[in-house]
Amino acid sequence: MDRFGIPVHLDNAPPLDPGFLPLLKFNRAFLQSATKPVSIAVERADKQIAVRHTFIHGTPEMAQADLYYVERIIKTMLWMYGGFTVYLTDQTLCSQLNQLYCAGGQQAFDWDYMANVFEHPFQILFCDKVPEEKSAPKAMGGHLEGCRIGFDAGGSDRKVSAVVNGETVFSEEVVWFPKTNSDPDYHYNGIVSAFQSAAAHMPRVDAVGISSAGVYINNRTMNASLFLQVPQDLFDAKVKDIYIRAVRDTFGDVPYAVVNDGDVSALAGAMSLNDNSVLGIAMGTSEAVGYVDGQGRITGWLNELAFVPVDAAPDAMRDEWSGDIGCGVKYFSQDGVIKLAPRAGIQLEEGLSPAEKLKVVQKLMEDGDPRAAQVYESIGVYLGHTLPYYYEMYSFRHVLLLGRVMSGKGGDLLLETCKKVLSSEYPEIHEVIHLALPDEKFRRVGQSMAAASLPALR
Repeated sequence: MDRFGIPVHLDNAPPLDPGFLPLLKFNRAFLQSATKPVSIAVERADKQIAVRHTFIHGTPEMAQADLYYVERIIKTMLWMYGGFTVYLTDQTLCSQLNQLYCAGGQQAFDWDYMANVFEHPFQILFCDKVPEEKSAPKAMGGHLEGCRIGFDAGGSDRKVSAVVNGETVFSEEVVWFPKTNSDPDYHYNGIVSAFQSAAAHMPRVDAVGISSAGVYINNRTMNASLFLQVPQDLFDAKVKDIYIRAVRDTFGDVPYAVVNDGDVSALAGAMSLNDNSVLGIAMGTSEAVGYVDGQGRITGWLNELAFVPVDAAPDAMRDEWSGDIGCGVKYFSQDGVIKLAPRAGIQLEEGLSPAEKLKVVQKLMEDGDPRAAQVYESIGVYLGHTLPYYYEMYSFRHVLLLGRVMSGKGGDLLLETCKKVLSSEYPEIHEVIHLALPDEKFRRVGQSMAAASLPALR
């Protein structure tokens, strides 16, 4: 394969996507001839800084390759860490990137999203030297003492647990419809109702932990699909602090924590594995990711790897929401299955929902259909080439693979194929990481119980 004049070789290609070009493979080939140093830093909330030192070519004939390489790094850093200011030590690239990351530019989605989430104008600035790295991971989770409530807000149901000294004494799952409701009082009342149900089964409430889909900064809701229909003015007035208000109105001044559900899944995985350094990847409606570092801490990063590029092919599939191509959501979710099924000769009815289309392929896989097997093999190859890229970012020891795409025979074949690719092409990484599926111990820990363990008691 050739991209921007740079030859890229891989031994394992997805059977249904032979043009797939792993971004890590491209990056490694690019760097073989790049000698000009360049540094990139991304600033996010609380003055946290993420830094990447790398190289470009800095020649006119490689200008297009240099821009692509650096832009994909910036895109990766933005959706891994989050941030509103990018610092770059190359003046030419800085000018070019500002034409991409702007209203109407190629990366307008990223530019607008980051500005809204961090409530700060997004900017890319030239500098002679980038700021020093600074992070502030939070030691959260694993606290089991006392009387605790764990709440997990999902798109179709909400779960709550009452946990006393590490034992779940009550749990409840209630169907609700947060994504179709425009009145934030509906959401607030549902949250408070769940809190009260759990509190009724304990002598007191010492702490409340909340797991919820979306982006949360300092316990505030900055972006979440659960509140999709809420108008912006009501979102600002009633949703940004909805969990804070619900806790304080119901229990007063008790410790609480609001964390992205992907991070809570990774925490549940760490608790079940009795180890840290866990990357959790849930392949469902989208690609949801969480991370617990080597010290068992939640980093506060975005970890929105659904928007991180993984495929450098020029004709990679486009994500309808962000408008970008080659990003994880089209490879590690039900969208990935739906994308590949027709290429395998599986016709999916137009009127079916994405979840129903996935079930069709899963049924074929359970019945031993070789076409369905090719779908899961292809995703396994995708994952085998992508985990090493994620490893460069996170340096995890464990990968916990979750979500409906990983269920059944298809998930088993996907995992087996992924391990073969890792062993064949990335043996140095295959030897140091452990891939796992949820076991019974993980299910016992559960999302809401892991959420309950988030806040430390005062």
